[in-house]
Amino acid sequence: GADFIGGSKWLWIEQHWTHHAYTNHSEKDPDSYGAEPMLLFNDYPLDHPARTFMHKFQVLFYAPVMAGYWISSVFNPQILDLNQRGAASIGMRFDNDFVVRRRKWAVALRLLYIATNIVTPFLHHDWKTAIFHIVIMSISESWTLSLPFSLSHNFVNADRDPTAHFRKTGEQVCWFKSQVETSCTYGGAISGYLTGGLNFQVEHHLFPRMSSAWYPYIAPKVREICEKHGVEYAYYPWVHQNFISTMKYMHAAGNGSNWLENPYTGN
Repeated sequence: GADFIGGSKWLWIEQHWTHHAYTNHSEKDPDSYGAEPMLLFNDYPLDHPARTFMHKFQVLFYAPVMAGYWISSVFNPQILDLNQRGAASIGMRFDNDFVVRRRKWAVALRLLYIATNIVTPFLHHDWKTAIFHIVIMSISESWTLSLPFSLSHNFVNADRDPTAHFRKTGEQVCWFKSQVETSCTYGGAISGYLTGGLNFQVEHHLFPRMSSAWYPYIAPKVREICEKHGVEYAYYPWVHQNFISTMKYMHAAGNGSNWLENPYTGN
């Protein structure tokens, strides 16, 4: 299914497995830095080289940049060798015989997608109409995927440094605790049916191999257990509440206000 909407099943597996292992890690989670240099999902220190003046205003161009997700996927040259660069950069190795044998199929499916969705419109319409159709499709597809994705781990009070406790105390990080506190859940069963379970991101990260059809049933118990053990479980009853929280986080991450002792004084 991923290949029929301009993505790649195999590249997604490589990136997503890495993301699950290192959720919100600023140097090891490909999702955390995948939109750079345009957007900062990581709340870097004020003197971090990734920060630029434009990021102070990233909340204003967050949605337009996410509308370009389709372009970055369809014309991604990594389809040629099925080596996801974000995963490879931190030492994750997927260059096995299984992946190598799938390269020809990945390229063939991408060429089929381009022929069907980019070339064909020009054969049946004038060039202006064809481009209009492609742009509408690409923006719709980009927002349908990228906006729900970005809600899941970028929100107010999300844990953006899950290994901080280990660096300070030497105590091992609880993997389950870090998965909960770097993720959030919104809505309920209806949202799950509409998004394929993407809204139950906490449950998905705790039980990634469980069918998402079960998430509405286990979510109340997960919240109960988290409360019992003092684990921060972020839940938004409505998707717009999650979206507002994400916008607030993107603004704070962009201007670095979380690093100021008092943002009103500039100290």
